[in-house]
Amino acid sequence: MSLHLDAEALYGELLAGVRGLLEPDAVLVGVWSGGAWLAERLQRDLGLALPHGVISSTLHRDDFSSRGLGSTTDATNLPFSVDGRPIVLIDDVLYTGRTTRAVINELFDFGRPSSVRLAVLVDRGGRQLPIQAAFAAARIALPATQQIALDRDETGRFRFTVRDTQETR
Repeated sequence: MSLHLDAEALYGELLAGVRGLLEPDAVLVGVWSGGAWLAERLQRDLGLALPHGVISSTLHRDDFSSRGLGSTTDATNLPFSVDGRPIVLIDDVLYTGRTTRAVINELFDFGRPSSVRLAVLVDRGGRQLPIQAAFAAARIALPATQQIALDRDETGRFRFTVRDTQETR
């Protein structure tokens, strides 16, 4: 199966969608790593006064014992109080919903936001949990044997890679 998605064009859609989700005092929190790259660029392009945050799912994963402690344990950085604040959670790809559940648990370890809304670049379906994005720049169907990942080049431009999950990890 050949899949071609223009990540830069979808970023433009995400930018418009996130603009519509912002409330007064809202902050962006990007899921490590692709979501963090998106949140960084969105914060700049939207001209938001407060810096964006970065959150890791590592410590709240339900498959922690099989995956082990990865290199992202120090990735969570929330340079603001989350208490009473609207959060727009940014991720690159929404699939099973397990990463989203884990980062929401991590977020609540830091306080109680007034709301959490999810915006993603790509929703590929295949949900295992009742998680839904408030905004998705694209919705695609991809076999469970394939994985889509966001990457960025040295100039900060986004692109997708699709690979078979049968490959060596």
